[in-house]
Amino acid sequence: MPSGEVLRIERVVADLRPQSPRRLDQKGIRSLGERMAELGTPGASVAVIDNFEVAWTQGFGVRKQGESAPVLADTPFQVGSISKPVFALAAMRLAQDQRIDLDADVRSYMKSWQLPDGDDGWAPRVTLRRLLSHTAGTTVHGFPGYPAGGPIPSLLQVLNGTPPANTQPVFVDLIPGFQFRYSGGGTTIAQLAVTEIIGRPFPEQMRELVLAPLAMEDSSYEQPPSSRLAGRAALAHPFNAAPTAGGWNIYPEMAAAGLWTTARDIARLGVAVMRGPRGEASPLGLSQENLLEMVRPQLPDHVAGTDFVGLGWFCFADGDAFRFGHAGWNHGFLADARFYPATGQGAVVIINSNQGWPLIEELFKSLERDYRWPLPIPAAREASAATGIEGTYRDDAGRAFHLRRVDGKLLLQVGDQDAIGLSAEPNGVFCALVPQISLRLAPAADGTLTIHLTQGGKTFEAAQTLDRPV
Repeated sequence: MPSGEVLRIERVVADLRPQSPRRLDQKGIRSLGERMAELGTPGASVAVIDNFEVAWTQGFGVRKQGESAPVLADTPFQVGSISKPVFALAAMRLAQDQRIDLDADVRSYMKSWQLPDGDDGWAPRVTLRRLLSHTAGTTVHGFPGYPAGGPIPSLLQVLNGTPPANTQPVFVDLIPGFQFRYSGGGTTIAQLAVTEIIGRPFPEQMRELVLAPLAMEDSSYEQPPSSRLAGRAALAHPFNAAPTAGGWNIYPEMAAAGLWTTARDIARLGVAVMRGPRGEASPLGLSQENLLEMVRPQLPDHVAGTDFVGLGWFCFADGDAFRFGHAGWNHGFLADARFYPATGQGAVVIINSNQGWPLIEELFKSLERDYRWPLPIPAAREASAATGIEGTYRDDAGRAFHLRRVDGKLLLQVGDQDAIGLSAEPNGVFCALVPQISLRLAPAADGTLTIHLTQGGKTFEAAQTLDRPV
């Protein structure tokens, strides 16, 4: 590995900034190793993309708490719901080859099972497009998995919600095509439909359509994993670094949650999906138009430039800051993948712990700082707005946001709460760790300023008023 990348890795893993208040004996900035120990996380796998290439990938920690086998670049982890966009790529390839129609009634593809009718015989018309974009109105958000010792339900038992399935039946209780509602149950319907169309085991289909073309040799949808992967896989540690009996849970809902893979393999997939829309030949055999279709809004009231769901991917922001990706949660595993196609950047982070959820965002923030990933508001506009910003801002609900400087420090007061000290980050963004917020500013069309306050994944926009700061 080039020395420059080694130095970058050292900087990234040394600059984690916890969101929670620290004890008096703790420093504010901590290393990845320190955070893994604090959060009961034995192992992590990280891959970084820069300039449309996988720049580096590295394992940290161990596969199982109390043992010495290290996490390596080829150590497989479960990635939970990142299984879904990988599956969506396979479905898109089948559609491109005219083996399926994304807009046909999925009932026409089903042989062994059918969607239950509603009251008075109402038969919802559900399509693969709606199932892949979580707009089909189907139930069951996600799946907890099954202990490796069994019993393991069949896919039909999962869909019917009958023992030994541990989730409710999957059915349609919203009018399809009207709104987004996340549904692993809908993805499982799509898994059954595609399997019955092709007539081959699901893991074989996925290897042929996606994994093999991208040389994802450390990846598989097999549940349980084959000995080829199981012998070197990371083990699940839900909380307190305690390994799960049997190593991990089993997921018959393979399309929704069954992928075993590495950060490197998912980064390789992300590179292919980013390069294709630039006109480069895709190893997946997907056309430029079909790859772009996967990162377009799938509901008429969703528009590009806002947060929306595509086909398998979740999409955010616009311009250079546009990104697509997906997160994953399985018993004892967490994962997140984020890709910026305008700049060819991104990263994949996977850990074998549920308790370690804060360090995933901390790692992404460290990468964002070091690699200068694009932020939703162009840097030039942010920089120009960073001076003369004191004043009062109000949102459409009438809430007041007061900005003032005291001894050179920017303070934000919201309602009757105490003022919050903000620290300047790169590109003119202001942040606080507790509460965990970020503040960006931009000029409105009339020359006044607006603020964009983000917390907990939600952004509040407020416009400058003539009020004086308090």
